[in-house]
Amino acid sequence: MKKLILAALPALLLAAPTSAPAQQQKFITIGTGGVTGVYYAVGGSICRLVNQNRKDHGLRCSVESTGGSVFNINTVKAGDLEFGMAQSDTHFNALKGMAGFKDAGAYTDLRAVFAVHPEPFTVVARRDSGIKQFGDFKGKRLNVGNPGSGTRASIDELFAAMGWKVSDLGLAAELKADEHSQAMCDNKIDGFFYGVGHPSGNIQDATSGCDSVLVPLIGPAVDKLVAQHPYYAKGQIPGGLYRGNPSPVDTYGVMATLISSAKVPTETVYQVVKATFDKFDDFKRLHPAFAALDPKNMVKDGLSAPLHDGAMRYYREKGWVK
Repeated sequence: MKKLILAALPALLLAAPTSAPAQQQKFITIGTGGVTGVYYAVGGSICRLVNQNRKDHGLRCSVESTGGSVFNINTVKAGDLEFGMAQSDTHFNALKGMAGFKDAGAYTDLRAVFAVHPEPFTVVARRDSGIKQFGDFKGKRLNVGNPGSGTRASIDELFAAMGWKVSDLGLAAELKADEHSQAMCDNKIDGFFYGVGHPSGNIQDATSGCDSVLVPLIGPAVDKLVAQHPYYAKGQIPGGLYRGNPSPVDTYGVMATLISSAKVPTETVYQVVKATFDKFDDFKRLHPAFAALDPKNMVKDGLSAPLHDGAMRYYREKGWVK
């Protein structure tokens, strides 16, 4: 998989071998998702705040655009990333060794850092496709997401609850999130399924690029999933966020979470958490999806794995956890 790694500047170490701050500098990377998604914005926002005080704590933070939740968790597990963004359902399944993580087994070193924004599952369809509800995709062309993404894991679970197979679709595309809007507007697919925070530049691209509609995700299968799994909750995408979609759309979804590994040093995680929450008003201004965030909810919502010791240290200092 091609990796885009930003702000990695090892040349600085070579240019100033006698500089104490340079010698002590530690590089950390946050795995995110597609560059038009909110995961990438989360990683960039955290790194921006971390890097403001890098002379004090010696951390240099960079962002990597990846295939998404499953990839991030597996890469953190392998030790190639220090942090990663992951959907709360993927986070849960990795900890328990369930669903797509069954063969690998429970990832007991998985650690939660904090939750971020809600991620409603968002279905967009070409208006001329005639699709008005999710069941109308039977026999149609739907992007189900790239392998390794949380979106793909979630739609697989939805299909199972509906009694569907991928073969029930006319075409099951496996495009990355950065590719599905253009493919839909080029009439290569009829629509796509995507877990994302709102407002989203990705969905903005889809609805402004061609005449398209947001499709509700409701019905017995959704009711069953929400009842059975603690990481799911019903929600609504507000009306008026996107061109041609003035009314709210009912759906369900997960939480976006920042995860790490027990093997990442306590001090490293502490400094990342401290940088984010010490300047939390600045963090909230960095993306519209962050506007309603409340730190006291972020330390518990959607977090299946134990809190990392570094995160716990900061939250105890603030009195947010006991």
